[in-house]
Amino acid sequence: MAITELPTERSKVENYNPKLLVLLGRPKAGKSSLMASLENNLILDLENGYRSLPVMKLQVRSARDFFDVKNLLAKKASETGNVPYKYITIDNATRLEEMSLALAAQYYRGTPMGAGWGMLKDSKGMPIMRDGKPAPDPKADVRMLPNGAGYTYLRKAVRDLIVMFEPYCDTLILVCHVKDKQIRKDGKEMNEMSVDLAGKTGDIICGEADAIGLVYREGNKTYISFEGGDDTIKEARPLHLRGRKFCVAESDEQNNLKIDMSQIFIESKES
Repeated sequence: MAITELPTERSKVENYNPKLLVLLGRPKAGKSSLMASLENNLILDLENGYRSLPVMKLQVRSARDFFDVKNLLAKKASETGNVPYKYITIDNATRLEEMSLALAAQYYRGTPMGAGWGMLKDSKGMPIMRDGKPAPDPKADVRMLPNGAGYTYLRKAVRDLIVMFEPYCDTLILVCHVKDKQIRKDGKEMNEMSVDLAGKTGDIICGEADAIGLVYREGNKTYISFEGGDDTIKEARPLHLRGRKFCVAESDEQNNLKIDMSQIFIESKES
């Protein structure tokens, strides 16, 4: 559609559910239980973390599996004319990065400088052929390229495997572990909590996210915090999440868990 007019007044502020939601937390913080509580949520389980939970899940173990799932989703969306799921959850980003290495190597081999890199060779140093072509070495790691040059291809591979699912759900959720990294602030060395991904990959993914929430426990309660301004990367664009924290789960003395994610995802006016 052609643009035919210039704006003459400010737009009205809109509230919305995040299209890409990053949830980070330390192991055993309750992230899997929260994801299991969401209805119509397809979980791409990358390390068999949902065996004890009743969920809709697919075991994904390679980049090829990601493309297979994407093709199934595209077929379903074409048949129905709707997104196949309200939520799609990728759990977790650390394992996703390892799965992305083969795709990153493929990207690098597609460049003039990377042609012929990382191929299997026999004991005499000759290329091993399969189907008439040199066979890629599945252990080839772009992170080992000189001067960190391979991280460009790894970042692209990780991002591509995530965003390919955005067209097939209302909200795409990326579950992440956290790590502490050293930063320099006001002339002092400090620890900052960040996504457990290599190099700048976590910063890039979080920069594209509509909301980044920290999942943590205090006593028998589980919280998701979008409060920024401290040593984490928590933040949110949607108005109902911005600068707030929510109690989303609580257990009683018998360890019965009650989960309520209704404050995280608002209902649309059409609902």
